Amino acid sequence: MSSAARESRKAEIISSLAQIRSDIPDSATLIVVTKTFPISDVEILYDLGERNFGENRDEEGSSKSKALPEDAIWHFQGNLQSNKIRSIVGWADFIHSLDNQSHAKKINEVASSLRKSQRVFLQVNLDSGTGNENRSGIDPDNFEEFSEFVLSLDSLELVGVMGVAPLGVDPAPGFELLYELSLRLRAKKSDATLISAGMSGDYPVALRFGATHIRIGSSILGSR
Repeated sequence: MSSAARESRKAEIISSLAQIRSDIPDSATLIVVTKTFPISDVEILYDLGERNFGENRDEEGSSKSKALPEDAIWHFQGNLQSNKIRSIVGWADFIHSLDNQSHAKKINEVASSLRKSQRVFLQVNLDSGTGNENRSGIDPDNFEEFSEFVLSLDSLELVGVMGVAPLGVDPAPGFELLYELSLRLRAKKSDATLISAGMSGDYPVALRFGATHIRIGSSILGSR
């Protein structure tokens, strides 16, 4: 990328980022979702003071995390695959998409071998009653059992809950349910207070229901 092109791209990002930053309270963490965008965009964001970056694919996250200084914080939020877990645990500071016991056990084993405490969110399926129940996330009815299982694993640090708004309906009831589950989790683990919810199209609603981590890509970096 030429210096002129880089400066033009930087100006675009500064403008979009300023708008998002003006909407998000200081108490919430902005995760810039950089999946499919080049490392040059991530470097611009880093130079502008951003430190939290979200990736959905192991290959991209692994590569980009090596290119930035160590104070960058990496969030994996894509679907977990068993054969990718060892690599993901190697670079991801947070895993947002934990939703089954076999993956939890595998992450725990890998983290233990690396002498790492892997921070994880429990992903909850918020699509109940919408016809899209096959999307990722645990069934809310299984929340108690699954959260207790994750809490029993020594090398996992359960930090909170994560959810994606239901498709094609008002996101408020889904985010309200996620908040209620967060309160239930805090009764088991008082410091598991984080709520990862809200993307470019619905983050103001997520903030109303206690979201602490907002995952935004296109509103900052444009269309992919």
